Amino acid sequence: MDSVIVTGSGTGLGKETSLYLAQRGFRVYAAVLTGEQAETVAGAARERGLSNVQTPIMDITDPASVRSCVDEVVRDTGGVYGLVNNAGIGLRGFFEDLAESEIRRLFDVNIFGTMAVTRAVLPHMRAARRGRIVIVTSIGGRIGSLGVSTYCATKFAQEGFGECLYQELLPFGVYVSLVEPAIVKTERWGIHRGVAQGAENPDSPYYRWFRREEALADRLANSAPTRPAHVARAIHRALTAARPRLRYMVGRRAKLVYLLRRYLPDRLFETLYFGGVVRYVTRSS
Repeated sequence: MDSVIVTGSGTGLGKETSLYLAQRGFRVYAAVLTGEQAETVAGAARERGLSNVQTPIMDITDPASVRSCVDEVVRDTGGVYGLVNNAGIGLRGFFEDLAESEIRRLFDVNIFGTMAVTRAVLPHMRAARRGRIVIVTSIGGRIGSLGVSTYCATKFAQEGFGECLYQELLPFGVYVSLVEPAIVKTERWGIHRGVAQGAENPDSPYYRWFRREEALADRLANSAPTRPAHVARAIHRALTAARPRLRYMVGRRAKLVYLLRRYLPDRLFETLYFGGVVRYVTRSS
C-alpha cells in the first residue's frame, strides 16, 4: 500500500482528498495543524469505514515539524510515494491595503512551506526512483484577478516552481503535477477567508471597490459547479496515471476563461475580461 502525505488536510480540499485517496487504497497521512483537526479528520475516516488514514500534526512553516512528519511516514512505510502539497492560506484585498507582515506570512506558507515539505520527501523518492508530487495551485496561478494580487503571486510562483521541478525530477522517475482548480466552495470562503486587515478599513480608497469585488466573488463561489471531490479525483489521477500530465485544470469555468486567454488576442482579452471586471467593480452606482 503506497503512502501519500496530504498537507492542509484539516479542512476543505485537503480533507476530501485524504478521504478520497484512502478509499482508493492509499495509506494516507492527512497532515493537519491541530489536534482538533486531527480528531475531525479521524472521525470522518471512521464514518467512511477507513482504517488507512493517519493524522500527523504538521506546520509546513516549521522545519522540525516537517521533518517529524516525514520521518514518521518513512518509519511506518519505508518511504514516501506521494506528496500532495495542498496546504495554503489566502489574502484578499487591494495591494495597497495589504500589510508587509501579511504578505510575508502568505509567501511563507504558500511558497516556502510548499518547498520545505517537497525538499523533505525528495531524498526518499530519489532513492526509490519513483514518486509523485502534486502541487495544488489555482486558476489564479494562470490568470490574475483583481483584489487578490499577492495570493495570485504565490500561485504563479507555485506554477513556476512545479514546472521546473517536473524537469529536474523526471530522470529519477519522480513525476510532478500541478492541479489548478476553479473556485470551489469550501471553508476558504468562510472562517478561512483571509481578508487583509487594511481592506476592511472604510477610509481606504479601495474600500467600496473591494466590498463590491467580494460580493461578486461570493456569488461565483455560491454558484460554483466545481466540488472538492472533483479536485480530489484530479489529484488521484495525477498519483496513479502511468504518465501523469504536468497540469490538470479542474472546473468548466476555469477551462473556459483559460481558453479565452489562450486564443483571444491579448488586447481583446484584456478589454473584455480584465476590463469587464474593473468596470463592474468601479462603477459609480
